[in-house]
Amino acid sequence: LQPVHGLIFLFKWIKDDASDRNLLSGGAPGVFFAKQVVQNACATQAIISVLMNADGVKLGPELSRIKEFASALNPEMIGQVIGQDKVLRTVHNSFSRPEPFMVEPDEKATEDDDAFHFIGYVPVGNKLYELDGLQPGPIEIGEVKDGKWLQVAKPAIEKRIQKYSQKEIRFNLLAIVKNRQEVYRGMIEKLQATIAKGEGDDAKQKAEVADLEGKINQEKVKFQKWKEENVRRKHNFVPFIFNLLKELAQAGKLDEVVKEAQKQAESRMEAAAKAKAKAASKDK
Repeated sequence: LQPVHGLIFLFKWIKDDASDRNLLSGGAPGVFFAKQVVQNACATQAIISVLMNADGVKLGPELSRIKEFASALNPEMIGQVIGQDKVLRTVHNSFSRPEPFMVEPDEKATEDDDAFHFIGYVPVGNKLYELDGLQPGPIEIGEVKDGKWLQVAKPAIEKRIQKYSQKEIRFNLLAIVKNRQEVYRGMIEKLQATIAKGEGDDAKQKAEVADLEGKINQEKVKFQKWKEENVRRKHNFVPFIFNLLKELAQAGKLDEVVKEAQKQAESRMEAAAKAKAKAASKDK
């Protein structure tokens, strides 16, 4: 997967003032940091934070324009620039799910509610930083030697996981890397150049080319699958569900289906309550 440009860490959010870590409220030299000013946009912001700071990443025209314009602003203003950018908003919304039902605006989250948050880890110069849009500034994790920043990130992420491990097991770690198809094509070009020069084991190199071509096809299939999954995720299934319930009612099967669903829901609630009680007993 090398080079890894940055990491995105997903975890269940709890209030954290970062008082026990090296929080740089005034910012850090050369670090592009933005406060999150748009709700439910932490994943997009974490990705942007990594891309804006990662070494060796060629930014497109929109991100390049934002970086050039906003780099001299404070984190709050940078967050406003990102939040108001039409192109970024359009791309972000293209991955959002439809909300067919209205949610009460004054309904507040409780401790039992699941609120998950994305943050980024990226090396800048000889330092590794944690970039969390809910914090007033970047958090310096440690010094990076010989470019081996993943060795610095590993214990920091493990420490955060251990902090919640007694009550929470849902975490996800994503790596931002170069498109695998481009990597494989580059490897194929080098092999073909070597074959053309008559250097090395011709049969072995041709087999490697065929293997890489197969990997490219696998990547294409994966990208197509992601595209289809996103279409399904964004689709509004309410009309379908409404008509399905209507057909079940007309067939006299709706009551039976509802009762079975209620039983399954009760079983899940009981299992969740037992798991919560077990976790609470371990904390004592």
